Amino acid sequence: MRRILLLVLVAVTVVAATVAVAAAGEGDEPGGSGRRAARTDPSTRAPTTTTTTRPRRGDGNPVTLAFGGDTHFEGTLRSQLDANPTGMFAPIAGVLSGADVAMVNLETAVTERGTPDSKNYNFRAPARAFGALRAAGIDAVTMANNHGRDYGPVGLQDTLAAKAQAGLAVLGVGANATEAYAPWITEVKGQKLAFFGATDVIDDWLIQPWTATDSQPGLASTKDAAVDRLVAGIAAVRPTVDTVVVFLHWGAEGNQCPTPRQQQLAQQLVDAGADVIVGSHAHRVQTAGRLGRALVDYGLGNFAFYNESGLSGVTGVLRVTVTGRDVDSYEWLPARIRNGIPHLLDGSAAAAADQQAFASRRACAALGP
Repeated sequence: MRRILLLVLVAVTVVAATVAVAAAGEGDEPGGSGRRAARTDPSTRAPTTTTTTRPRRGDGNPVTLAFGGDTHFEGTLRSQLDANPTGMFAPIAGVLSGADVAMVNLETAVTERGTPDSKNYNFRAPARAFGALRAAGIDAVTMANNHGRDYGPVGLQDTLAAKAQAGLAVLGVGANATEAYAPWITEVKGQKLAFFGATDVIDDWLIQPWTATDSQPGLASTKDAAVDRLVAGIAAVRPTVDTVVVFLHWGAEGNQCPTPRQQQLAQQLVDAGADVIVGSHAHRVQTAGRLGRALVDYGLGNFAFYNESGLSGVTGVLRVTVTGRDVDSYEWLPARIRNGIPHLLDGSAAAAADQQAFASRRACAALGP
């Protein structure tokens, strides 16, 4: 009975919070193309709680999405941020800004204060990191990951303050569960898209202090019963939008195939109404493919990262074209991390080998082409 009540409560609060969160996250700084002119800012429309059911293909217009994996500003990346924030991502900015919506996993606390939590690695970046991401053509980030609250309550307070001024959508972190689990809803070419961010990876001893609740700031989590909030949020928004996208932090480090937990969670979110599910954490490129009529990418690998040796430096961009609920096409654009920044392997033998390996891993992921 308690779980039923929770699902009902979350469904109501997520819908009510949607417009406010979308308004806070919508940026107006161009990222190298005119594509943002085609997007309608949801904050200009009056809030509504009317439940509708959209046609499967919405207004019939295709929308292109671009996804990158784990991104932070440690090591050489911090030096580049200090020296050239608007140009540091130039080698990859074209493919990001060429999409209608581009999104990455921002794997860091956004603070220059705080005390690091007790863990093996702690990442942080100054608030100006958001400007560098905007200049690269990135429209949204998820901060729901195992580094989003690395610098304790003070670091989280700074992160939330920076989020309010970020100029892009920041998902998966909030002053309470309503904000952390709320989707960013945006309109492109007449199509309404909802984006969620959540993490399935938090150190066991940090689950309680890191997870957002009704009375505690933190991250959107799918650990244990917390997954019910995400499932309820997807179900609540599903009838009112054309495309639902979920960006997860999940899996096991070093794996090139998904874990059974990832596969179980992917099916659960597809059943709730997700159309596109992508994620990262393994620091390895895994694969993407179809789960029923939905698209799932189990591992995008590192993206802008200080470790670029061996498989840690193998990266790329997942480009997806959707028309409403239909995934019309998708492709993996292989790249390599050099000096912390991804560089495309356009037309090279290495790119062809990467794409072949990417496709071959669908077998261990039990995904269709």
